[in-house]
Amino acid sequence: MLFQVRMDVQLPADMPAEIAADIKAREKAYFQALQRQGKWRHIWRVVGEYANYSIFDVADNTELHDTLSALPLFPYMRIAVTPLCRHPSSIHEDDR
Repeated sequence: MLFQVRMDVQLPADMPAEIAADIKAREKAYFQALQRQGKWRHIWRVVGEYANYSIFDVADNTELHDTLSALPLFPYMRIAVTPLCRHPSSIHEDDR
C-alpha cells in the first residue's frame, strides 16, 4: 500500500545540540535503510520548514504505524497520513 506522509519536526528549543545531532544521525541511518528496502520511496523537503512529504510503500496500516513510530524523531513529530492508490489514467507501471 502507498501512503503520503507529511512530517513536521518540532525539536525542543532547549534540547542540547549534541543530543539533537545524535537523534538526527540515527534518523538518517534508519531512513536510508528504509529507502534501500524500498519502503520509503520518496521524500521532499517543504521549503522554509522543518518538514517533509514522503511516499511509503508498505504492506498495510500496521506496518506504516510501526515504521513511523520507530523513527528516532517520532516523539518530536506531528504526522499526517493519506492512503493512496494507483490512478487508472497513469501511464507509469510502477506507481502502485
